[in-house]
This record gives sequence, C-alpha cells and structure tokens, in this order.
Amino acid sequence: MKLKQWCLGLSMSLASLATVFGQAQADDNVIRVGEINSYKTIPAFLEPYKKGIELAVEQVNESGGIHGKKLEVILRDDGGNQGSAIREAQSLITRDKVDLLAGSFLSHIALALADFAQQKKIFFLAGEPLTDKMVWENGNRYTFRLRDSTYMKVSMLLDDAVALNKKRWALVYPNYEYGQSAIESFKTMMKERQPDIEFVLEQATPLNKIDAGSVVQAIADAKPDAIFNVLFSTDLTKFVRAGNTRKLFDNVSVVSLLTGEPEYLDPLGEDTPKGWIVTGYPWYAIDTPEHKAFLEAYQAKFNDYPRLGSIVGYMMVQSLEAGLKKANGMTDPETLIEAFKGLELSTPLGPITYRDIDHQSTMGAYVGRTDVQDGKGVMVDIRYVDGKDVQPSDEYVRKLRPADK
Repeated sequence: MKLKQWCLGLSMSLASLATVFGQAQADDNVIRVGEINSYKTIPAFLEPYKKGIELAVEQVNESGGIHGKKLEVILRDDGGNQGSAIREAQSLITRDKVDLLAGSFLSHIALALADFAQQKKIFFLAGEPLTDKMVWENGNRYTFRLRDSTYMKVSMLLDDAVALNKKRWALVYPNYEYGQSAIESFKTMMKERQPDIEFVLEQATPLNKIDAGSVVQAIADAKPDAIFNVLFSTDLTKFVRAGNTRKLFDNVSVVSLLTGEPEYLDPLGEDTPKGWIVTGYPWYAIDTPEHKAFLEAYQAKFNDYPRLGSIVGYMMVQSLEAGLKKANGMTDPETLIEAFKGLELSTPLGPITYRDIDHQSTMGAYVGRTDVQDGKGVMVDIRYVDGKDVQPSDEYVRKLRPADK
C-alpha cells in the first residue's frame, strides 16, 4: 500500500492537507471514501486515528478488497471550521468523485456535514463525534454514527456517580455542542436517580482556550462535593495541573467523561489524578483474541501502541468494509443505507451492530478509575460496557428523532 501526501493548493486560510490511503486508480475498480476531520486542531487523537485507518485499509485491500474492488480513503483537514468542512466535502464529491463521506471529530462540524449529506443525498458515516443530536434531533437517513454518544457515555458512568452519594456538583465542559450535550445528559439522568442533587456551578470554557487557574478557583469557591468534567485535550491537561497545584481534587470526587483515553492520560503522566471515575481505552489490559490481533498488527506496522483514535479509525473502516460487502460492493446511497441498518460486525472491542431505529452503533467503552503506575497515567479496576446495554428505549428515540425521508 502507498501513502501519498500532497498540498491541495488552496488558500492559506484553508490550509487543507489531503492524504490517500489505498491504491488510487481512475477506474471503476476502486471505492473512494472522502474522509474529513480536524487533524491540525486535535492532533493527539487524530494522528493515531489516521494510523488506524491506514492499517485497516491495508488489511482490506490485501484480503481482496470489496468484492474485488480496492478501497481508497482520501483524507481532508477541515481546520476545525464548519465552512471549511463543507467546502472540503463539496470538493471531494465534485473533484475527487468519492462514493461516500466519512469521519469528523468535533460535534458541531459533524452536524454540519450530516446536514450536507442529507442535502446532497450522499452516505455519511460519522466516526467520532459524540453529540446525541447526530442520531436523534438532527438525525437523517443518510447519516450513521460509529462511536458511542454522550447519552451512552454518561449512562456508563451513572451507577458510579450515584454511588458516590454526593449532593453538590460542579460541572466543567468545553462550550460547544459536545460539551453541552454531555452536560445535559448528565443533569437529566442524575436528577432522575438522585432528586436532591444540586448543581452549584457550571464552568463552560472555550475549546482549547481554557483559563485553567480561573476555572479551578471558581470551582474551589463553590465548595462542591463532586465534579463532573467533560474537558479533553490540552484543556484537560491545564485543568488537572492547575487543580493539582491548588489541591482542588484532594477531597472532591471526580467523574470525568473521556480522561481514561491514552490521548489525554499520556500527557499528564505522573500528574494524573488518582481515583477519578472515567471512560477510556486501557489497551495494555484488554485480554481478548480480537484485540490482541489488532494490537499485534498495529505495533508491527507502526512500532507504537494504539490510542483510542487508532481504534476508532480502524473500526470505521471495518464498518465500511462490512457495509459495502453487505451491499455487494454497490455504493449508491439507498443501497448503503439498507446495508447499514442492522449491520453486524466483529471489531477489536467485540461485536457491534448499527441500530435501524437511529443509525447508532453499539460500540462500547471501558469504565474504570485513574491511577499512576511507573510515572504514567493508567486505568485500573476496568470493566467493558457494551453499547447495547446503555441505549435508550425505542420510544425515547422516536420522540426525539424526526422520521427519515
């Protein structure tokens, strides 16, 4: 397999970078996937994600492709901007003649791409965005989503959060669609399970621009019993280190949505707070044949360990392979939509299914607590939560999701 990179020659404001995974050919023997993501904005997650895609595409093509057709994935950077993402999507369709779209990390950008897919009537597999709106309020027939949603993630942590028996909670989150969606889910679910709960403070921070000292001081002044944290990336690192300096976490319980992911534990190292309840990806402790096979292949190819992004990129291509094979290699949107409804496949995290009712996969996640071992942040006391076990009822979904057209 060849990996090609070239500048697209667009304006400096777009700063778009394209990468092709697969065997590019100007004929009908190639299925082209246009993948759009915020590579420069969220590199800690998306560089490993890119590697996961590369490995999966290589395996698909070496095993015969999709009914004899090679799979090609063309990557484009959206610069963390909705407008750029739409322009890249349009270019992929008109210039690169892709058969379908995939990808996206930031939830607000993913929602814009989903709307674009509906308008253009092109199939879109969202890999990473977590907002519930992707498959509920803003769901449409052309859009499916791989990764577990904010509703699912909060549900995974809910029993542990309730068991803390803490009344006064502070909330801290990035102030855009993902963070807002996660907070709304947490507040709703906790009120149902613990009616006397109080939310004494909300700190909504600009993405990648947190004033960590001010946020930590505000939380300390509110004197909460517990904190629900939805920060990630550099915002999380700054928040933790400022909190450690001011001893914010010494006597306060913390439930933290994404902190167990290697992308965010690794930069913290020995600064990782102990005992936080988190979801994540403890790649070093997963003892299943499916994951061992993935881990060995990944380490052999990249001489590195996988991050959660690696798994998401890999499973996204696995999903495309399974759906395209079920569709007999056909790429027209209606055939792909029917193929993905109820689609079942095996992944490094176990079997998953794409639900017919809302196009959400049952991908799960590991839940555990943070600790420090040999100067590194890790997850301990882990358990896997299957995504199918934290889905809402069909009745709940029907109230939120518009009928597909």
